[in-house]
Amino acid sequence: METTALSANYLLGGAINGTILALVASLLSRHLREIIGRVLLAVVLVAAGGFYVGFALTAGAGPGWVALELAQAGILAAFAVLGLRRSPYWLAAGWALHPFWDIPLHLWGPGHAFAPEAYAVSCLTYDWVVALYVVIAYTATGATRFQRRPVKMPAHQRRLQHHPTH
Repeated sequence: METTALSANYLLGGAINGTILALVASLLSRHLREIIGRVLLAVVLVAAGGFYVGFALTAGAGPGWVALELAQAGILAAFAVLGLRRSPYWLAAGWALHPFWDIPLHLWGPGHAFAPEAYAVSCLTYDWVVALYVVIAYTATGATRFQRRPVKMPAHQRRLQHHPTH
């Protein structure tokens, strides 16, 4: 297969896998609790950065590379924590920015020596699909988009709550 066809396949695979992650996060958020879907997105974001640490260690890329990859994994972890504790838009930012690490350093740059091309290329669409999901899912509605509608209590039970008998 040509390099262009491989890249197209990697991009398509990344988009499909990113869509699957977004779908699972959405289902968890809607049917369990909103934070569970967000935790999944945060954990996978940290893992995405951690893979590069693993690639560098496995290839024996040297302590400088490992330190550099640990630094980017730490930055992604900071985005993940902020996405959990503050705003989900921090998660979107982490996902959207990650390819700016992948592509220049690991596809075109010296990190290509140890990072698989498939991973670097597919991360572009994977990460941006997930970032887009976070932005769309939380825009204007916040977390309430995922919450189930409250069940309305019957009138006689509401009256009992307001006027308890001792």
